[in-house]
Amino acid sequence: MAEITLIGVGEAREGAEFVYSGGAPVCRNCPYRHACLTLDPGRRYAVTKVRPVTHPCALQETEAHVVEVRPVPRPLLVDAGSALVGSSVDVGRYPCRRLDCPNWWDCAGPSLPPKQRYRIEKVDPAPAECRIGRSLKRIHAV
Repeated sequence: MAEITLIGVGEAREGAEFVYSGGAPVCRNCPYRHACLTLDPGRRYAVTKVRPVTHPCALQETEAHVVEVRPVPRPLLVDAGSALVGSSVDVGRYPCRRLDCPNWWDCAGPSLPPKQRYRIEKVDPAPAECRIGRSLKRIHAV
């Protein structure tokens, strides 16, 4: 079953990607909030189908299309022992201050939520570099 949500008519096109930020205060009284606020905050999604239905949206201050979406795999770093295709893993920002590390954005960067559960779709075979000595693997997860 497809995940659905509402996005502004200007952004509603197949292939468009967005990061779901969660509901805003104006969404609390919206009659469509149960269809719109169903995604995981902080996750990237891609629009797979734009349905012909629109609804008024107080947040967008315009109409919003009903769209079908799928999560987009994102690169992450996990402990090498946890990197198994098909498994689920909790990933969050690691407390690292080595900004010179080439993997810092995928390991400790601000785009990561504090902690979120992901399903591993692919594991890169080579170990990922870690400037503080952790044994890491790069994964692609949704």
